[in-house]
Amino acid sequence: MTGEDPTQTLLRLRGSIDNIDAALVFMLAERFKATKRVGELKAEHGMPPSDPAREEQQLARLRTLALDAELDPEFAEKWFNFVVAEVIRHHTEAADGR
Repeated sequence: MTGEDPTQTLLRLRGSIDNIDAALVFMLAERFKATKRVGELKAEHGMPPSDPAREEQQLARLRTLALDAELDPEFAEKWFNFVVAEVIRHHTEAADGR
């Protein structure tokens, strides 16, 4: 034990969690700005909204990164699938001119 007051430790840890959550939100926003541009580019050039080969490569890469980071690769895969589904929805909307 560090001798630190547990309430102070909890507040410090929660502050770190809040900072990480804020960073994640801003990073996701940046990611979606980039994928929005990809969707617009695909729509302009008649490319399909989904790229299964790219998705498989990214999934394998993220699973490896998760293992390296000591994060459950199944969780990383669930996160990736959730994000990709949203990206594809955006790309489909762009292709449909919405």
